Amino acid sequence: MANNVLELKGKAFVQASRNGVRPQINMNGNKTVTIQHLNSLKLKLEQIFEYWQNESRIFKGVLISVYYNKIAAKINRIAGLFKGADSNSAIVGVKFNEKKNKHIITYYLDTEDLTKSILLLQNSIQILEICLNGQVDKNKFYNKTIMDNIPYEGFNISKSKFKQVIADISYIDDFKVEEAQKQIVKSIITLYDTNTDIIELLNGYGIKVSSGNIMDNLTVLLGRVPLEILLRKAPYIVSMATKDLSKLFPQNDFQQKKLEILSIPKPDLEPVIGVIDTLFDNKVYFNEWVEYHDLVDINIPRESKDYKHGTAISSIIVDGPRMNPWLEDGCGRFRVRHFGVASGSYFSSFNIVKQIKEIVAANTDIKVWNLSLGSNQEIDDNFISAEGAVLDQIQYDNDVIFVVAGTNKSDKKIMKIGSPADSINSIVVNSVTKNNLVPDYARKGLVLTFSAKPDVSYYGGSSEQFLHVCEPLGEVAVAGTSFAAPWIARKLSYLIDILGLNREIAKAMIIDAAKGWNQPKAEEIAELGYGIVPIHINDIVTTHDDEIKFVVTDISEKWNTYNFEFPIPLIHDKYPYLARATMCYFPKCNRNQGVDYINTVLHLHFGRINNDGFIKNINDDKQNQETDEKIYLHEEEARTQFRKWDNVKYITESIEKRWIPKISYKNKNWGMEIKTSNRLDPKDGEGIRFGVVVTLKEMKGQNRIDEFIRNCHLNGWIVNQLDVNARVDLHQIMNEDIHWD
Repeated sequence: MANNVLELKGKAFVQASRNGVRPQINMNGNKTVTIQHLNSLKLKLEQIFEYWQNESRIFKGVLISVYYNKIAAKINRIAGLFKGADSNSAIVGVKFNEKKNKHIITYYLDTEDLTKSILLLQNSIQILEICLNGQVDKNKFYNKTIMDNIPYEGFNISKSKFKQVIADISYIDDFKVEEAQKQIVKSIITLYDTNTDIIELLNGYGIKVSSGNIMDNLTVLLGRVPLEILLRKAPYIVSMATKDLSKLFPQNDFQQKKLEILSIPKPDLEPVIGVIDTLFDNKVYFNEWVEYHDLVDINIPRESKDYKHGTAISSIIVDGPRMNPWLEDGCGRFRVRHFGVASGSYFSSFNIVKQIKEIVAANTDIKVWNLSLGSNQEIDDNFISAEGAVLDQIQYDNDVIFVVAGTNKSDKKIMKIGSPADSINSIVVNSVTKNNLVPDYARKGLVLTFSAKPDVSYYGGSSEQFLHVCEPLGEVAVAGTSFAAPWIARKLSYLIDILGLNREIAKAMIIDAAKGWNQPKAEEIAELGYGIVPIHINDIVTTHDDEIKFVVTDISEKWNTYNFEFPIPLIHDKYPYLARATMCYFPKCNRNQGVDYINTVLHLHFGRINNDGFIKNINDDKQNQETDEKIYLHEEEARTQFRKWDNVKYITESIEKRWIPKISYKNKNWGMEIKTSNRLDPKDGEGIRFGVVVTLKEMKGQNRIDEFIRNCHLNGWIVNQLDVNARVDLHQIMNEDIHWD
């Protein structure tokens, strides 16, 4: 017997702003700021000032890169030099050093800002020389007596400004002007933001571009000659450069052809999944299930091979389980709206990305999109690909979700995944064999060195058991990540279009089902994501009879979005459960920020409510809690240990630890908090919907779901069970055409 997943509604989360606490000025306790270091940095700024004075440029300001001595959290970045407290708004690029353990952050400043910074360093040098014996360590910095007795007025600087300059310098190794490495191929170029129109900027350097080669005001497609001109005249203006990925790999090797005539009933009210791929052959047996749009230039010649991959992908979405009975998922058939955007393996990803924007905008009825095209080029550790960034922006702006193939190897060496599988908001799918092993064609994440991609894995075929698909000439056996992705698109469409869940909950349920109680290591996540998604939909929408699984969703509007009214059943005044929770959301992103790509992070806290009114989080994450307890956690640790900047949050208790029921407190309910942090504009975090899946496992194997449902009703919750049969009937009724007499 299994328990249905429960959907809790009717009790909205409460929104609360953060208390107006003035941030403290903190220096790097592991560093001593010396007069020699200050003099060295002052000299660097003077040299950079002179460099820009002598440089003929189209824009008015100056670009300067700061080499930090660690991965610097927002509170550790410049807040005294440059633009003072507004310096963070001047950031136009962020990357890691070669060892991936330090930040290099590029700022765009007015010339006057640089002049003021040099003066601030000069005044600070005088204080160190005259009052502090040439150096400041953490003991001096936090010694109120020493710091208060300095006659700041005589040095033309305030106490707070001096302390902030010292704090800034304690995190800085060097200042430089970055110059892009030369590229000699047609490339997608992203420029630093200098508040200058991109056409005007390039024209100023003698480069003419058409509007068709511009993706946005910072990203442009340049051929070899104009790129050489730009890199010769203004190498400092180029933030990122990638090849226009004209060779993409919709790989489907290992084919064993066998012709077979199949039949299929006519489509009815089935949901529609969008497919963006190579061309589709309208002569296949399931052609009535596919609405086909050919978007490839009519002047480009077609070959029979150009129809194979796209037709195969749509065949899985329409009729995959019939050709692969071992992958019967219980989801039925789906209609497809297929957009052919490429012929063969050679085409411009730049043009395809622009087409995807238009396709999604013109087909707002489709919620789930499958994209099984991927690059043979490896992603970069310092920025998201232009293709991935466009998918993320589309998903932030629209209520849609992309399922993206994890890309295949083009040779035997280990390769990182290719774009657009670095899309943060998409659900990226890698392959496994029938025996749940990593196939030899699969590639690896992570993205930006720490972000978990792929998200999940599924069966993509191998020599153990190929997948069967329909191509123009009939049924063939194939293998590749391309063919794993459509199965996940089917499941997502079932959850969204038939069961009526939003995309946030649907994505969270897929990932939660794949991960279960496992705790994969970083190496495992790089290959498999959070885990292998169960084959049958029932294993996603139901759970074991000793588990209670429920979903909640709401919108984050302020710093803290919380609900303290989850009535978890008590047994002898204790809670005999292990708990886990998975949350998904679709944040705004900014490719120009490099490794600091995601603008907004939501922190998930769930657990009992202690006698002080704070949540005792099930994974002991104490970040962002308003307690008197001081929490010291390095930014690098927060990213790896608690996946700080991932837009998938998974918190859990270890199923391997000793099972001891938890004590209860005065408040017998459990609570959930969603804490919001923003890198740039505080408004970026407003209006972000989240979906959370919570699982409680009873330690003695008892089924306590009826008691939980009763408790929820008594506490004002509306409880809906995800009853598959009832939801399918409702979907059919709601989509029937009504004929009036």
